Amino acid sequence: MNAFANLIDGFGAVLTPQNLLYAAIGVTVGTLVGMLPGIGPALTIALLLPVALELDDPTGTLIMFAGIYYGAMYGGSTTSILLNTPGESASVATSIEGYQMAKRGRARAALATAAIGSFVAAIITTILLTFVTEPMARLAVTFRASDYFALALLAMVTVTAVVGASIVRGLMSLTFGLFLGIVGIDALTGQARFTFGVASMLDGIDVVVVIVGLFAVGETLFIASRLRELPEKAVPLEPATGFAWLSRADWSRSWRPWLRGTALGFPFGALPSGGAELPTFLSYMYEKRRSRNREEFGRGAIEGVAGPEAANNASFSGVLVPLLTLGIPTSATAAVMLAAFSYFNLSPGPQLLQNQGPLVWALIASLFVGNVLLLALNLPLIQLWVKVLQIPRPLLYSGILVFATLGVYAVSGNIVDVLLAYAIGLIAMLMRHLDFPIAPAILGLILGPLMETQFRRALLLADGDLSIFVRRPLTLILLLLAVAALALPHLPKLFRGQRAVVTGED
Repeated sequence: MNAFANLIDGFGAVLTPQNLLYAAIGVTVGTLVGMLPGIGPALTIALLLPVALELDDPTGTLIMFAGIYYGAMYGGSTTSILLNTPGESASVATSIEGYQMAKRGRARAALATAAIGSFVAAIITTILLTFVTEPMARLAVTFRASDYFALALLAMVTVTAVVGASIVRGLMSLTFGLFLGIVGIDALTGQARFTFGVASMLDGIDVVVVIVGLFAVGETLFIASRLRELPEKAVPLEPATGFAWLSRADWSRSWRPWLRGTALGFPFGALPSGGAELPTFLSYMYEKRRSRNREEFGRGAIEGVAGPEAANNASFSGVLVPLLTLGIPTSATAAVMLAAFSYFNLSPGPQLLQNQGPLVWALIASLFVGNVLLLALNLPLIQLWVKVLQIPRPLLYSGILVFATLGVYAVSGNIVDVLLAYAIGLIAMLMRHLDFPIAPAILGLILGPLMETQFRRALLLADGDLSIFVRRPLTLILLLLAVAALALPHLPKLFRGQRAVVTGED
């Protein structure tokens, strides 16, 4: 009941002209940028991060970020369906069936089931977030330094193991992020670490510089380097028919996948499992196996769009649970949002709800408002949005690079930071070409310093006794889970190998 009253107060804060404008700007700009081919929510937030941080109002800025995220997800699903160009791995499942539906003249039905499914999932999971946040924050108060160290390690290891095709590449990406995170003066010893004599690096590499370099510069260079591989034109929209572009049969085939996708997305988002990738593919596989129209999969089955899109949106509310209550990001986008919090000297974690309760509840209320705005603005204006896809690609991506450069320079006013952003961007482009995941790098950057601080604090409290990490049951469980996360992907191969040996001996 207390949570409900706090949420009402949050609506009171959001439903002011200024904050409604922030929410409207967020969903509009997020949709606009998210629709650009190959650009996902993380890149969209990274691109707009320097501009948004120039605002003085943290509540308005975070409301705008939530709108940007949801808008970018909606824009990304539109591009996946009409152009078969997912901006992130979580949209790949949508593009498989959505693009086939569009080629069969059912683009509006695919867009509608994606948008309505996203809305349903977001509303249900934001209600869950409302009632889960306070109990989780109370539980988080009991965490000790050793628990935080183990939790940060678990988040990094799990995301590294789950995202990408190779654990080795994932660990190398994580190491790169950890390296970037330790540059600067050591807070305890005062020693300069990896500054290479550059005075402006004594304070470390600005998180915004790394985020813009990894996502905005790196991703844009990667997409620009393979422009010829992208489809030239989007699939045209057919004339609108049915209620909200869906026939009675479409509604009947969509509502259950929406709910099942929601049920998968929220818990997986709350776990350190890489955000939305796992639940969207699980949802797709489940719908494919369960559907009465299994023969349509691969040729445009509406269930294959409805379920994954609901799972994708539901996972965002789940990601906010550990981010707000523990200060632990479990996806690349959450890590970027954590950087935005830190810019306003806000520390997500157990104390955030106590010290910044009105801000947290305004942010949660804005999720409801943002989704209503998205549904009201986007489906009726789809003809307008698809015109974005007609902008010449070279002009589009060169404009993004100019915007990213100006953004980095506006934050720091230092040309060294611009050069660093481009150096990191070139490395990120090579990583993408060589199939290295980017998410572990950004988590290493954000969580590495936190993990180091908590590790040292735990040792100081235990007088240097390393057994502190195995004496406390919660710490030990989290560390064992981290080991299991590294081992689990190898178990199927191990079992197959043993089975082959046994069969050969027989």
